[in-house]
Amino acid sequence: MEIVYYPARSEWEGLSRRAIMDLSALFGTVQGVLDAVRREGDAALRRYEEQFDKVKLDRLIVSEEEIEEACRAVPEELQAAIRSAAANIRTFHASQRFAGQKVETAPGVTCWQKAVPIEKVGLYVPGGTAPLFSTVLMLAIPARIAGCREIVLCTPPGRDGRVHPAILFAAREAGVRLIGKVGGSQAIAAMAYGTESVPKVYKIFGPGNQYVTAAKQLVSLRDVAIDMPAGPSEVAIIADLSANPEFIAADFLSQAEHGIDSQAILVTTDEALIQPVREAIERQLERLPRKEITAKALEHSRIIILKDKQEMMDFINLYAPEHLIIQSADYARLAEQVENAGSVFLGPYTPESAGDYASGTNHTLPTNGYAHAYSGVNLDSFIKKITFQEITASGIRGLAPTIRTMAANEQLEAHRNAVTVRIESL
Repeated sequence: MEIVYYPARSEWEGLSRRAIMDLSALFGTVQGVLDAVRREGDAALRRYEEQFDKVKLDRLIVSEEEIEEACRAVPEELQAAIRSAAANIRTFHASQRFAGQKVETAPGVTCWQKAVPIEKVGLYVPGGTAPLFSTVLMLAIPARIAGCREIVLCTPPGRDGRVHPAILFAAREAGVRLIGKVGGSQAIAAMAYGTESVPKVYKIFGPGNQYVTAAKQLVSLRDVAIDMPAGPSEVAIIADLSANPEFIAADFLSQAEHGIDSQAILVTTDEALIQPVREAIERQLERLPRKEITAKALEHSRIIILKDKQEMMDFINLYAPEHLIIQSADYARLAEQVENAGSVFLGPYTPESAGDYASGTNHTLPTNGYAHAYSGVNLDSFIKKITFQEITASGIRGLAPTIRTMAANEQLEAHRNAVTVRIESL
């Protein structure tokens, strides 16, 4: 793990770079998968599932019987945890409902917005080394609250042809019934174009590996909307000597264990914090089942020492982390200066794990600096806002001079005429 002492501002951009593979190298391969699924539908999905997930499938959609059987297999303790997390996620996202109001912008001119759910959405939930049933809750619950009419979930099956029971239980808890046994870029293609089994959707959500990310980027160019660009998970931690080194180490490792491309950064003004944190990381790392993956991620993680708290906040806002943890005596004051971050965790007892699972906030967040311009998934992600306006006869009389002058100066005579014919009729 790299330790950087008092870097000049000219070095900050380099220190903000993530260890991310150039996806353009995958675009040719992924485009081939997309094209095949668009042409061949379910036949291509079955072929790619056998090739990539090593499973032969007769049926691509999870049956109701499979859902019921899987739900019975989930331990009671996990069922209770999923229900508790789901309740908090519902509460937080329900609070985000849009309440539009009519506004009279000028006499006789009334404008307003109406929130309308996206009719058909697709949710991708990774399988692999860790079945992310929590992601089912994070995506499906706001989709349901928003009122999306059709929710399609795709996730890779195991080699036994079954979807992990916890994913199916979470899907039922969140109200999702249409679940495809499809993973990787072929799942993105299925939801983007539609097949005999998997319906076409209008927007695709969810994290995934580099092939999934590349597929989402390609289909978003012309075929379907996506939630946001995505990359490996990351955390930045701001800490001072009031912070517990064991807490910092635990937060570092909880992010690093996501994958070998994950990144954790500690930013501090206190050199005395470095050694206790390093020792705590080494001790805790030895106890982790995913030790090898986590250790690889630590190779491109770093501790950065800066001269004062203003520099810390300036660096954090440049880095724009997916997750930001502030463990300092004045965390509330520093939080007010945060401009670029996906989700912020304040104080010693607010681990990033809480947001990943159960506090109620969403864990689908912008990575790789996209927090400069993107929000994490929220209720608005599943909604489009339609604007309306109604103008009375007196209202168009008042607006006419402005519209006609502007249209004439843009040399758009038909625009000008659309107002003129109305004024002449009055």
